[in-house]
Amino acid sequence: MSKNIHRLTEKQCSDIYVGEPITLTTVMAVIAVALVAVIIYRLFLSGEGSATIPGGWKFSWE
Repeated sequence: MSKNIHRLTEKQCSDIYVGEPITLTTVMAVIAVALVAVIIYRLFLSGEGSATIPGGWKFSWE
């Protein structure tokens, strides 16, 4: 493994922009909200069915 490590100057350090983690988190949150929206849409537009949620909650509709 080569040792191509060198110190950055103050100017180089100030030019570094960190925004990727925030962007990735935003994309993942939007995907999660979209997935939940599709599940709720399909759940409430079905003619009949039932759903069980952890904790003993049960729903059914006809």
